[in-house]
Amino acid sequence: MEPFESAARFMRRCARPIDLARWQFHFEGGERDAVLRALSAYQNADGGFGHALEADSFNPNSCPIQTWAATEILREIGADGAARPIVQGILRYLDSGADFDEGRRQWRNAVPSNNDFPCAAWWKCGEDGGDFRYNPTAALAGFALRFAAPESRLYALCFSLAGEAADWLGRQPAFAEQHIAACFIRLYEDCAAAGVAPFDADALLARLREMARLCLEGAPEKWGREYAAFPSDLISSPDSPLRPALSGVIAAQCDYIRGGQLPDGSYPVPWTWYNDDPDFPVAELWWKGDMLVKFMHFLRAFGG
Repeated sequence: MEPFESAARFMRRCARPIDLARWQFHFEGGERDAVLRALSAYQNADGGFGHALEADSFNPNSCPIQTWAATEILREIGADGAARPIVQGILRYLDSGADFDEGRRQWRNAVPSNNDFPCAAWWKCGEDGGDFRYNPTAALAGFALRFAAPESRLYALCFSLAGEAADWLGRQPAFAEQHIAACFIRLYEDCAAAGVAPFDADALLARLREMARLCLEGAPEKWGREYAAFPSDLISSPDSPLRPALSGVIAAQCDYIRGGQLPDGSYPVPWTWYNDDPDFPVAELWWKGDMLVKFMHFLRAFGG
């Protein structure tokens, strides 16, 4: 059975409505509005997102990471004017100051209410509010610069945050952390799309290419067995300016997608959540649906 056909069978059996709607949009002629309807079920009255949209945290309350997950889906489907109510809600949540650490000038990576619900160990919130390093602040700032009104308070804040984030990254030795790299890639992409320049774009791109190479160095040998980055964690389009830095591993991921499928049509989720709650194993199933959408989208874009 071809990878797409086997994946489609899994999606129809096991995927969440949001991931099935994404699948149908990309591969079966589904409507963008169906994705937006499914996504809106995770949005709270304050405009932020919760309810395990990011499947490692079952917190129903709005928080920055769950809201970041929503922005990723909006970018993925090329959200148009129909997405305006969802986008405006996100901007309202970000502008409210909720979950923003004024001292660090970043949105919190983890929030205290995470501790009241099943979640992976890394989303437990300690006194410091989590491991910041501009995850997800860089991505949220980019989203706001792309969609907020230029005269708004939120736009001014995020313009400053974008410059501060790029300056911070430029002062660090290059390091391999795909989640941070991905947030800065979104910042770069959104600022380019919006035509704004809060930082030296060439310098940021050079640093991101270096980080991407480090993130993927030796990764193919770990796929399916250990937690390791995939090119699809960092790029989704052949037009990405990061593509030259990842040329070898792009082909390797396409080979993995073709040859690494499990009998049920999914792929291994090779990480441990360190959570013994009896309801938590469903997170693995949810992640498999998310992975299938991203993997097959990547295969179609890069593998022919």
